[in-house]
Amino acid sequence: MDGAPHQFILEHRPEDRARFANWKHRTFTHVDTDYFLDFLQWYYQRHLSLEDAFARHLRPEDQTIEPALLGFHHLFFSLPDAPLRTRKHVATPARKSRCKRLCMFLRWMVRQDANGVDFGDWKRIRPAQLCLPLDVHVERVARKLKLLRRKQNDWQAVLELTAAVRRFDAEDPCKYDFALFGMGVEGLA
Repeated sequence: MDGAPHQFILEHRPEDRARFANWKHRTFTHVDTDYFLDFLQWYYQRHLSLEDAFARHLRPEDQTIEPALLGFHHLFFSLPDAPLRTRKHVATPARKSRCKRLCMFLRWMVRQDANGVDFGDWKRIRPAQLCLPLDVHVERVARKLKLLRRKQNDWQAVLELTAAVRRFDAEDPCKYDFALFGMGVEGLA
């Protein structure tokens, strides 16, 4: 993208995508890359920020980001040529996914901390609505601390863990993510 991904997304032509023809990562192929580029170009030609793709689906009274994740997934695959195979690359609670990467991305964009880990650039989603990204480290520590009892590592487990830490801070439950993750990586719990 010539070191300018936003400009590339906005201005590229179909022939500019040839450079991605042989690129792949695990199960992500050129078909998926083409659709991601299609959607992002379509979206950014109409919006300044990806914030609206999530926030438009969320009401102030919603307790969690679940409606935002569901709505984003629907929006992302709303273009008429959306390949079925690409759906596996974008998580959704509708498939009981933990949505780990999306939860982490929203944490970065919504929360703001003094250490600059979380940017806090987005204002239309409240930190209180965020859900903890559930990875292997967070899950292991949460079970040891009895914050998580559900056996499956699915969306319901994310909601259970988030509700458990919300008891400590209802306005910013995700501030506990890094501590749980760190304890797991360091083997402290």
